[in-house]
Amino acid sequence: MGCDGGTIPKRHELVKGPKKVEKVDKDAELVAQWNYCTLSQEILRRPIVACELGRLYNKDAVIEFLLDKSAEKALGKAASHIRSIKNVTELRLSDNPAWEGDKGNTKGDKHDDLQRARFICPVVGLEMNGRHRFCFLRCCGCVFSERALKEIKAEVCHTCGAAFQEDDVIVLNGTKEDVELLKKRMEERRLRAKLEKKTKKPKAAECASKAGVTDDSAGPSKVKAAKSEEADPDPREKKSTLVSKGTAANGNASGKAGKPPCGALKRSIADSEESETYKSIFTSHSSAKRSKEESAHWVTHTSYCF
Repeated sequence: MGCDGGTIPKRHELVKGPKKVEKVDKDAELVAQWNYCTLSQEILRRPIVACELGRLYNKDAVIEFLLDKSAEKALGKAASHIRSIKNVTELRLSDNPAWEGDKGNTKGDKHDDLQRARFICPVVGLEMNGRHRFCFLRCCGCVFSERALKEIKAEVCHTCGAAFQEDDVIVLNGTKEDVELLKKRMEERRLRAKLEKKTKKPKAAECASKAGVTDDSAGPSKVKAAKSEEADPDPREKKSTLVSKGTAANGNASGKAGKPPCGALKRSIADSEESETYKSIFTSHSSAKRSKEESAHWVTHTSYCF
């Protein structure tokens, strides 16, 4: 049984009771949530992004996770809902002028006050250290305290003026209830986006088919228009052609009226009742005709022989 040498065991050494639940230090938890990346566990540095569940990440860590989704990474479960860079929003944070950071601790002998936050609310001035609830807008990425949104009720962002709805407000590092509510909203939003894509595809196909039909139907009409333009020239050209045709017709008519009939031209002068002197002018008169003896040989015939 043991207990030799005069040792006296106590009850808690012999009887094993239920294990005590280890309590997590709240301050350490807040520091880890608000100052360190959820994915890489490194200190948050700009550019800082937030997912649809309100968790903070370094943008570089998210890009590396999306490029290399290996099963060995245990911290990948915290970002399993991030499927693309569109699922995160880059935050517009306001710096805290009272935060010095590592500037004053050059020798390493100064205590770092982790309760002092790097960022504050631009409206109320509350520090973003986890003591107060903060949220951001999905539409623009601006970060405010929840108190500022409740006190100043508006449908427009306080810094950039972008319009937003209740669905765009996401609580940063919220409770379990907040995370469940944000998860439901995220699933509904993604289902809505899928349905919109499905409805857009047939509409795009219909528009393309309609455009093809209109182009095909426009072809014959264009040909007809071209033919009509060729068939129907400009009215001025019509008038000029009509005038030219009318003048030509008038000229022909006048020529026909002024010229003697064909029978009169073919009538020989010898048969006419004119005088001999008048008839001798023409080549058809007997005095103008020569005999074969008088006519020259065709080889030596020239116009100077006459």
